[in-house]
Amino acid sequence: MRTPLGRFRLISLAEGASFLLLLGIAMPLKYLAGMPMAVTVTGWIHGILFVLYFAALVHVWWVHRWSFGRLLGAAVASVLPFGTFVFDARLRREQPEITGS
Repeated sequence: MRTPLGRFRLISLAEGASFLLLLGIAMPLKYLAGMPMAVTVTGWIHGILFVLYFAALVHVWWVHRWSFGRLLGAAVASVLPFGTFVFDARLRREQPEITGS
């Protein structure tokens, strides 16, 4: 987490996990079990992580001079279930120095 890319990857994974929790657990609890507080709490957490994701994305885009296509790909990944995990795997595959390999 010492580098912009490390921070982005950490926030990316947290944002992706919060999105899956929101869709897979909180939404069913709200609509099937009548527990709207689940969406309220999880939604707030996800919202904060979503904003942090884009702040970290802009920072890593600026520092690493990512192309507009990569920036757009990361943005789209943030709104698709499992998208941030797929994007992170692609980053690791394309840039072995991320994992130290």
